[in-house]
Amino acid sequence: MSEIAIVGAGLIGLASAYELRKRGAEVVVFERDDAGRAASWAAAGMLAPYSEMLDDAALEALCLASLARYPNFAAELAERTGVDPALKLDGTLHLAFDEADAVRLEELAAKTSGARMLGRLEVLEAEPMVSRRAIGALLIEGEGQVDNRRLGRALLGAVRGAGVRVVEQSGEIAVECDARRVLGLRTPHGFRPARVVVNAAGAWAGSLPGAPFSVPVRPKKGQMAALAVPRGFGRRLVWTSEIYLVPRADGRLLVGATVEDAGFDQRVTAQGLATLLGAALRAAPSLGTFTVCETWAGLRPDSPDGRPFIGATPIEGYFVASGHYRNGVLLTPITAELLADTIEGRVPSVDPAPFDPKRAERTEVSWNRTA
Repeated sequence: MSEIAIVGAGLIGLASAYELRKRGAEVVVFERDDAGRAASWAAAGMLAPYSEMLDDAALEALCLASLARYPNFAAELAERTGVDPALKLDGTLHLAFDEADAVRLEELAAKTSGARMLGRLEVLEAEPMVSRRAIGALLIEGEGQVDNRRLGRALLGAVRGAGVRVVEQSGEIAVECDARRVLGLRTPHGFRPARVVVNAAGAWAGSLPGAPFSVPVRPKKGQMAALAVPRGFGRRLVWTSEIYLVPRADGRLLVGATVEDAGFDQRVTAQGLATLLGAALRAAPSLGTFTVCETWAGLRPDSPDGRPFIGATPIEGYFVASGHYRNGVLLTPITAELLADTIEGRVPSVDPAPFDPKRAERTEVSWNRTA
């Protein structure tokens, strides 16, 4: 019998399985599609808590704690699996094209550790591909990116190497429980008993069949594109007020991302691409000569208050790790740690209260966000 069953083999589910297995638990992961293919595959891999300009001290603290864990986290996975997640923490460059941009960035610089303003010439030296219309920029040191697709492969290899069974293409999964506690999972191949079930189903977490406790998670669509550029053409993560540009070591430059209320629709649309590419060319006109080599869309798991749900529910043995919205990649290490601590009954290194799934029962947690 598997003691812990995790629903969802995205970055959050796989990292949680890895952490729990390292602590000695017997773990099995169920994924109705392919492991690491939903939001985990569609993301840009940004590790930029200050750049997100989070108006939430508790969430920002969680993001910073997770960022601090990333160097050891990525190095351990690379050593165990031979798959390098390509962690780069060389800073984020925010471009200013007018005085309004400059004022906004100066305000961000004033409250951001490791941030400094750059003049026009410094901007072009820091990132030659950007438009000469840029009048300045804010450089936030210590932020950066990880290749989320490589990270997914590394985590999948690590959990399998540690003895975790990952069941892909499992078909529809349902939670079974009695009035007091969780009993296990019902799959097309029969019942799988488990003393602990973790709902890490991402954008689908709010609609997991049989779930004894409902978390208000809904999908937020994001379309992206990739351009084939010479390696080294882009130096670091670049943000404007419209988009971000993420250079990859393989010669792709990611352009993202739209934010859409479109249910579970994952189509790439002409309007979405026009929005992305138009903003990219305004930021860096030289990109106009390069090929669009890939387009895709993913579904971010959004929550009413912008905070993820991490921890126990009122039903004994039923836990949730979802609702990470734009910060799922960034929050992967700390979510796995916090979830494992909660399951084991340990005192976490970060305050878990702001992310308690049981807050969904309170009337003040409602859909009042527009972002």
